[in-house]
Amino acid sequence: MWERQEAAWRNTALPRPSGSPVCALAMAVLLSMLLAPSLLLAQEHLDKHLPTVEQNSSLKVKFDPKTTKLTWDCQENATYAECVLIHKEKGQIKKKVKDKECQCTFQDCPLHGGVTLTVEVHINQRRISETLVYLNPGGEGTAAQNFSCLIYNADFMNCTWAKGQAAPDDIQYFLYIRDSKKKIERECPCYLKDSGTHVGCHLQDLSGLTSYSYFLVNGTSQETGIQFFDSVLLLKEIEQYNPPNNITVHCNESHCFIRWEKPRTRKTLSIREFQYQLDIQRQIVVSGDSGNKYSFPRQGFRAKHTVKIRTADARKAHWGAWSQPAEFGSAEPESSLVHVYLLVVLGTLVCGLTISCLFKRFLGTHRLFPPIPRIKDKLNDNHQIDHQILWEKFTHEVGKGEKEEVLDVEEVTEAPANE
Repeated sequence: MWERQEAAWRNTALPRPSGSPVCALAMAVLLSMLLAPSLLLAQEHLDKHLPTVEQNSSLKVKFDPKTTKLTWDCQENATYAECVLIHKEKGQIKKKVKDKECQCTFQDCPLHGGVTLTVEVHINQRRISETLVYLNPGGEGTAAQNFSCLIYNADFMNCTWAKGQAAPDDIQYFLYIRDSKKKIERECPCYLKDSGTHVGCHLQDLSGLTSYSYFLVNGTSQETGIQFFDSVLLLKEIEQYNPPNNITVHCNESHCFIRWEKPRTRKTLSIREFQYQLDIQRQIVVSGDSGNKYSFPRQGFRAKHTVKIRTADARKAHWGAWSQPAEFGSAEPESSLVHVYLLVVLGTLVCGLTISCLFKRFLGTHRLFPPIPRIKDKLNDNHQIDHQILWEKFTHEVGKGEKEEVLDVEEVTEAPANE
C-alpha cells in the first residue's frame, strides 16, 4: 500500500512554480495537505497489512523431531520473527524469536500424528512466511500401539506395547526415553519379548528422569518402513503407590483409632498429595489431610475385625494394592448390657447374704458366752462399809429356768469385851 501510494504521487502532474514566492508557498501548502492523510493512513495500517511474500521466496525451513527445533535461513534487516506449531490435540503453539536468532525450540509433544510448522519474518516492512508439514514416515498401521508405563515400588518401571496391526513379521521395536531438558537419552536396558519381538521394557534405575519424560518407540523391518510412536508422560501420574506402612489400631470404650505411615514414593510428596481407602466391612475414602489416621465409634466393633488400606494420588484415583489385614477387637462375642446387669444383681445378693450370715453368727456367739460378773468396788463409790462384800445381782433372763433367790451376806466383826 505504501509503495503504491508513493508511486501514484510521483506520476501526478503538478503545476510548475512560476517563480513567484506566493505561488511557491501556495504549492507547498497544497502538497502538504494532500500528503499528510496518506502518510498517516499508511503508518496506521503498516503492521496489519504487510504484504506476504510468495512461497518461492523460501526461508529453507527445517525441523528436527529429535530436538523439536525449527531453523531457517537468517535474513538481513529482519525486525520480527515468530514460530507457530499446530498440533492436532494441543492446538496452536506460538513462540517469539529473540533478535538476530533464526531458530526456535518447542517443548516435547507427541509428533506421531504429524504437525504443521510456520515461520513468519518481517523484513523491510514486508512479511515473509513459510509453512512446513511434518508427517510420520513409514507404512500406515505399522507403529506400536497400546503403549503404557507403570512405576511401582518407587524404584522400578515397566512399559508395554503391542505390535501394529499392519506390522510385518520381521518387525522389531526399540524404546528410547529422554528427560524434559533433552540432556539425557537412554535406550531400554531390558526388553520383554513375545516370539522374539520386543513388546515391553523393564527399568530398575529411574535416576535422571524428570517429572515429564519423552518416550519414543520406533521400529525396523526389511519389508517396509515403520512408523514411530511417541508420548510425553508425567511420571507422577503413572506411579502406583505401595500400601501404607505400620498400620496400628487402638480402641477405647467409645472409639477405635487407626494410624498408619505414608508409603515411600519415587519423589518426596506432602501428605496433601495422598488419599487412602480403608476396608472395614465397607470401603471408606480418607484424605491425606487427616494426618494418616481415622477414628470411628466402637459400638459394633468389639468383636474381632480386620482393616485393609491402599493408597492413591489425591488428584487421580489410581489405587495401589491392598495392605495386609490388620486385626483388632476380641475373638470373644460381645457381652450385652443385660448380662452386665445380671452380674451386678448377683454380686449384690451374694454380698448381702454374706453380711447377714456374719451378723447372725456374731449374735449366737454372744449368747453362748455371756459376760462374767465382777465384784463391785464400793470404796470407790464413797461408801464407808467395813469388810462388806456386795455381789452384783444377776439379771434374770426371760425364758431361763425358775427364779433364784440371791442373798446378801455380810461379815460382822464383834468388838472385844471390856475388861
